Amino acid sequence: MKQLIMIIVAMALQISCTRQEDSYLWLEEVDSEQSLEWVNQMNQLSLAAFTAHPDYQNLYETNLRILNSDDRIPFPSLYGDFVYNFWQDQQHERGIWRRATRQSYLAGDPDWQLLLDIDELSRTEGVKWVFKGATGLYPEFQKFLVSLSKGGGDAVVVREFDIPSRSFVDSGFYLPEAKGGVSWIDENTLMVATDFGDGVTTSGYPRQVKSWRRGTALAQATEVFSGEEKDMGIWGYTIHTPGKVYQLVSRRTSFYEGEYYFLENGELIKPELPGDIELYDVFNGRVIFQLKSDWTVDDRLLTQGTVISMAYTDLISGKQNVEVVVQPGERESITEIAQTRDRLLINMLVNVKNELHAYHYENGWVKEKMDAPEMGSISLGACDEFSNAFFFDFQNFLEPSTLFYGDAETGKSEKIRTLSPWFPTEKYEVKQFQAVSADGTSIPYFVVHAKNVVYDGKNPTLLYAYGGFEVPMLPRYSAVTGAAWLEKGGVYVLANLRGGGEFGPSWHQAGLKENRQRIYDDFHAVAENLITKKITSSSKLGIYGGSNGGLLVGVAFTQRPDLYQAVVCAVPLLDMKRYNKLLAGASWMAEYGNPDIPEEWAFIQKYSPYHNLNKNRNYPEVFFTTSTRDDRVHPGHARKMAAKMNDMGYKTLYYENTEGGHAGASTNEQRARMNAQVYTYLQMKLMDN
Repeated sequence: MKQLIMIIVAMALQISCTRQEDSYLWLEEVDSEQSLEWVNQMNQLSLAAFTAHPDYQNLYETNLRILNSDDRIPFPSLYGDFVYNFWQDQQHERGIWRRATRQSYLAGDPDWQLLLDIDELSRTEGVKWVFKGATGLYPEFQKFLVSLSKGGGDAVVVREFDIPSRSFVDSGFYLPEAKGGVSWIDENTLMVATDFGDGVTTSGYPRQVKSWRRGTALAQATEVFSGEEKDMGIWGYTIHTPGKVYQLVSRRTSFYEGEYYFLENGELIKPELPGDIELYDVFNGRVIFQLKSDWTVDDRLLTQGTVISMAYTDLISGKQNVEVVVQPGERESITEIAQTRDRLLINMLVNVKNELHAYHYENGWVKEKMDAPEMGSISLGACDEFSNAFFFDFQNFLEPSTLFYGDAETGKSEKIRTLSPWFPTEKYEVKQFQAVSADGTSIPYFVVHAKNVVYDGKNPTLLYAYGGFEVPMLPRYSAVTGAAWLEKGGVYVLANLRGGGEFGPSWHQAGLKENRQRIYDDFHAVAENLITKKITSSSKLGIYGGSNGGLLVGVAFTQRPDLYQAVVCAVPLLDMKRYNKLLAGASWMAEYGNPDIPEEWAFIQKYSPYHNLNKNRNYPEVFFTTSTRDDRVHPGHARKMAAKMNDMGYKTLYYENTEGGHAGASTNEQRARMNAQVYTYLQMKLMDN
C-alpha cells in the first residue's frame, strides 16, 4: 500500500510540474468550449484588422478569381482510355470528380462526364466532405476506392464506387474514418492498413495490415502483418502488372527507416536491405530502390542517392544482384521516379533545376534524354502503364504551368495546355545567389523582382523556405504571389536550406537532430545576405513558412528578431517539448530527436520557439495561422505560442480555420480568404510603414 501511495504522489507531482511548466495546456483541447472561445476571439480581432485594410477586399477578390478561373489546367490522372480529374470552382465549392476520354482531352475539348459531386454529397449526408483521391481496380478500372475526409484532415473514410452506375456500391467495401491505406488485390479482395480496433502506433498510424474479402466483416479480415505500438506505422499495398500482382508490407520503425516484406505464396519474405533504403516501384520484374546511405554489396560501394534495381526473383530468393540505374553527382538529386510500359522515368535535379531522363533495360540500364524544357521545374504527372505515354508539367517563377504530353519511347513531347498569366511576367527577372552559412557552407537562393528594381535596402521582401524532410524548394509559378506581391512592388525570395532535398540525402541529413541549428543558421545567412546586398533591410524583410517551415520561421524570429519585420507562421510546430505527444508528432523524432531523452532535449530546447520566448525582446508582430481540423500538426502549437506571446505583452495576429486539415483550407473561398489575410498582413508590416 505504501508503495502504491508513493507512486500516486509521484504521478501527482509530475502532473503538477507539467502544469507549472506549461499553463497553456488547455489550448491543446481542440474542441473544448474554452479553447474555441479563445480561438473565436482571436479570429475576430485579426479579421477586423485585416478587413479594415483598404486593399483586403481587392486581394480577396483577385485571389478568388485566380482560384476559380476556368483557364486553370485540369491536371489528369490516367486510368485506361480515360482521363480523370478533380475540379473546384465557384459553382463547385467542394468540387466534382469527373472523367473524359483521352482523345477529347488531348484535342482540347474534354467531354467531361460527372462521376461524383462532393457539394451534393455533403448536402445530402450533412458532412463537410473533402475529396482525398480515388484508386481504380486494375486493369478495367470500373470500380474505385474513394477517400473522403471530414473537414480536410488526414483521417479518411473509404467507400467503393462503381463507374458504370456513377454511384457508391450498395453493401460494397467501406472503411470507417482512420489514418491508413487500402489497395486492391483483386475485385473481391483488399489489402488494408487501418485502425482495426486493437489500437494504433504512438504516431497514430496503423499497426496492422490485413487481407479483407468482399462479403465479410472487417473484423474477420485475415492478418498479414502486425507491428509494434512504438513503430511509426505499418502499411500494405499492391503493385499491379500484366503478369503479376505484387503484394508488399512496409514497416516503418521511424520516418526514415524500416523494413520491406513481400507476400509470396502466402509467405512473408523479408529481403536483406539497408534500413533506410526507399522502394519506389516494380518495373518489368525489377524492384527499383534509392539508397539513402552508402551500401557495400560484394565489396562494391554503392553511394547514397544512387538509384538501383534488383530482379524480383533474386530479391525474394536472397540474392543481392544489384544493378545501378543512375548515380547522381554532388550537386544533383532525384526528385521523382515513375514508369510507363517500357521506360523508367527519372526526374533529376541539377543545381535546383530539373532534367528529365528515360531509361530502358537492355542487358543493363540505358539512359535516354527526354525532350523537355530547361531552366525550370518539371513534375511528372500521369503515366500510362499500357503504353509509353505520360504527362508532365513545366514551370518556373516567370513561366506559368504548362502541361506536356510525352512519349517515353521516342523522347518527344508536345504542349497540351498553358496556364493563363495573371501578371505581366516580362517585367520581372530571376537571379540566383549564394549565402555563406555559419559553418562555411554555401546556401543557394533565388530572388524574383522587377527588372528596374534598385538595391537600396528599401524593397519589401518576402523570404520563403522549408528546410526539412528532404523536401526540395523549386522554382514555381504562383499567380497569387505575382498578383498579390510582385505587382505591389515586392521582392520574392526562395531559399534552398539544408534539411531539404535539393542536393540529395546528404543535404537533408546535414540538418538532422543535433545538427538542426545548421538549418536555422542557413536561413539567417540568407537574410543577412539579402541585407548586405541591399536588396532589402531588416525593417522591410518578411518571412513565411508552413508546417516544418512554420517551425523554421518560429525559430528565426525568436533567435534573430533583429532581422525580421514580419512573420507568417502557418500550421506550425512550435512546442518542441511536447510535439511527439501530439497527433502524428511521434513519427518525426527521426528528424528532430526525442525530447523525452534528456541528452536530446538538451539540443532541441536550444531552438524550441515556445521555450525560447523572453520578455523585453523586440519581436515582430507575428501572424499565426492553423486549422481546427489539422490532424497532422496539432493546432495547439500555434494557439499556445500566440497566447503566451500575448500574455507577455507582445502583439500577435491569429487566424484558425474551422476546417481544411494540414492544408489550412478546403475550398477555394477559404484559400482566397487565407491568401488575402497573408498578403494584407505583409502589406501592413512591410509596405505601409
